[in-house]
Amino acid sequence: MLQEYVKAFLLIFLAEMGDKTQLLALLFSTKYKVKKVLIGVFIGSFLNHGLAIAFGTYLPSIIPLKSLQVIAGIMFIIFGLCAFYNEEDEECEALYKFSPIITVATAFFIGELGDKTQLAAVTLSVDAKYPLIILMGTVSGMMFTSLIGMIVGSKLGKKIPAKVIKYVSACIFLCFGVVKLSRSLPGKYVNICNGVILFVIIMLIAYLLIQLSIKAKQINHAIKHKR
Repeated sequence: MLQEYVKAFLLIFLAEMGDKTQLLALLFSTKYKVKKVLIGVFIGSFLNHGLAIAFGTYLPSIIPLKSLQVIAGIMFIIFGLCAFYNEEDEECEALYKFSPIITVATAFFIGELGDKTQLAAVTLSVDAKYPLIILMGTVSGMMFTSLIGMIVGSKLGKKIPAKVIKYVSACIFLCFGVVKLSRSLPGKYVNICNGVILFVIIMLIAYLLIQLSIKAKQINHAIKHKR
């Protein structure tokens, strides 16, 4: 039992050191409290790895891993684009008090779809005597790796302007999404022409969202001054 836990923990910990999920944890910790980020990491990792272990070796036959990668890539791009829109409304803040946890959990769940750590969880579960112990090992490995990133991120967040962090985070999400798509889509779709078209579309949408964000902010300020 202990051997399975240690094996799962070390495998995930070493695989995720310096990987995108650790970088995501770092970025989220510059915006949200470490506790909320850690809870989000736990939920996202638990659901993702739990799904992998539950299906075991049958997961690839139900949902092709390439398809999972494509879905994850698209979702990362959507996450990145959404980060460019930031309508400030203090009155609605209370309604979204759980959004940091949901946001982090969703990002980690999507980020690991079809990724090497989910594949590792599938592989470990095939011959495991205690699948639940494997799940505990993989999730704790993710959390420990993320915690290292969060410690660094929480310190950086005090020195870097929030707007800079927001745009850097958006760009990183977009990069992750594009890389996932380039590695997962059939080769005939991955070429310079399609890459340029995708880049132009992303930049155009990002520009429009920034403009909408600015207008929304101006409208909110105008309403507040009238009151």
